[in-house]
Amino acid sequence: MSARGNGAARERALTASLMKRASLWRGADERARRLARGRTDDAGDATRMAEDYRLLAHDLARVRTLLPDSRMREYLEAAYARAHATLHHGAWRAGSALLTLFRDELPRVVVALAPYIAWSTAIFVLTVAAGYALVDRYPELIALFASPDLIASVEHGRLWTQGLLNVVPSSVLSVQILANNIVVSLIAYCAGFFFGLGTLYILGLNGLMLGAVFAFVSRHALAGQLIAFIVPHGCVELSVMCLSGAAGAAVGEALIRPGRATRIESFRVAAISSGTLLAACAVLLVGAGLIEGFVSPDPRFPLWSRIAIGVGYWLVMLALLSGRLLPRPRAP
Repeated sequence: MSARGNGAARERALTASLMKRASLWRGADERARRLARGRTDDAGDATRMAEDYRLLAHDLARVRTLLPDSRMREYLEAAYARAHATLHHGAWRAGSALLTLFRDELPRVVVALAPYIAWSTAIFVLTVAAGYALVDRYPELIALFASPDLIASVEHGRLWTQGLLNVVPSSVLSVQILANNIVVSLIAYCAGFFFGLGTLYILGLNGLMLGAVFAFVSRHALAGQLIAFIVPHGCVELSVMCLSGAAGAAVGEALIRPGRATRIESFRVAAISSGTLLAACAVLLVGAGLIEGFVSPDPRFPLWSRIAIGVGYWLVMLALLSGRLLPRPRAP
């Protein structure tokens, strides 16, 4: 038999011996999956991982040489990568993970989404101006944006916010406001999944409503009272709406223009990245809800303190988004 025939026979024998080890590969992969999910109570799984890791590394090297273009190589590479990630995965600490999220990852996401934030803010400001101009020119159109009770209250020279604490306790009011704000932000974000058109609608609608209400109360000399009510919580609350809209717009553009990646992969990356910003928005809305429930409707707070609270909390938001709010480790 020629040397070439001997080499081919030897290669077939090695391939057959590798195929017999397939059950060992499957067992190693299943253990790695169980440990990665934290769904095993068997201490033997953990002790076997080192052996599995060596087994997969050894057999993968042989398969890459003998069968470089086979499905066997693809399976072993995936199993080896999973075992490697499971074996070298460090202990997860909630505090450290959150610190890394808000101190390191959040500023990078904000920088990446800066164009979307600018556009969302511009759309909101323009629609506020449009709503104000529309109702200022045609006052009867306020019926499109406000309820009959709100219109009647303003026409009688009284804001609907007055006496709010006499109806609902601050603690209950704060919880209701927090829930409503989070729902609005989630809608602004999830609406972006409709190729960004939903985000445009949510921002535009809320901007038109805010501008229309301001124009209407201005005609009845109540604009100062409304500003005093909105300032403590509104600086952050309206900013969070624009941030949520920007995150949704980024996801929408990933669906429209996925680039070189597939549409699903582009959507997944954009959703994970923008989800970091949405988590920060939820944290900020907790403070805004507390302020709106305890400070905004309370007449004992003078205007200067309301402005100080609103601007101060807005600066805290900027510090959080830039990563400067949380301490960084000192260089040695």
